[in-house]
Amino acid sequence: MRKSVDEARRTRDRIVSTAVMQASSTGLSGLTIGSLAEALGMSKAGVVGPFGSRAELQLAALTRAVDMFIEAVVTPGLGADPGAARLNAVIDRWCDYLADSPFPNGCFVTAASCELDGRPGELRSYLRETVLRWRAFLREQIVVAQAAGDIGAGVDADGLVSGLIGIAMAANQEIQLLDDDTAAERARGLMHAVVRP
Repeated sequence: MRKSVDEARRTRDRIVSTAVMQASSTGLSGLTIGSLAEALGMSKAGVVGPFGSRAELQLAALTRAVDMFIEAVVTPGLGADPGAARLNAVIDRWCDYLADSPFPNGCFVTAASCELDGRPGELRSYLRETVLRWRAFLREQIVVAQAAGDIGAGVDADGLVSGLIGIAMAANQEIQLLDDDTAAERARGLMHAVVRP
């Protein structure tokens, strides 16, 4: 029994991993059971079976991509003290992630945001909540840094969050669309500059 459970988990993981990479290139809406089945050498029923529907498979792929972002950017930064130190550590990991994205078309969350922003549904709702949590995390670090005197008290924390995200989105476009190898380092410098007191 244990062996079949482990095998099912490995199969599901393999499907999700392939789905994430395909969705990075085609978008979540371009993710099809047929293309996944072909890539994995499986039947369509075998691909959709662990999820129940294409929509659940899309959600699993989006969830995995978000988890990958958190593991690459947020988790390493949590080792630093809250506030400016943590914010700077996260900025460094964020720019590393942009420079060496695990996805063929750069930041999955940025691409999915552009794809889903005008499409109501479960995927958009999940992504919206994810982005709100990310913004709240950044804002919290800014507010703690302001309380410590590391960032000016008069700085609009929400505006600074928008600025950091805007820099990252611009860098992602410069890397992916403009083939600019210097974009991530430029973004790093800009982000660190805007969070100085």
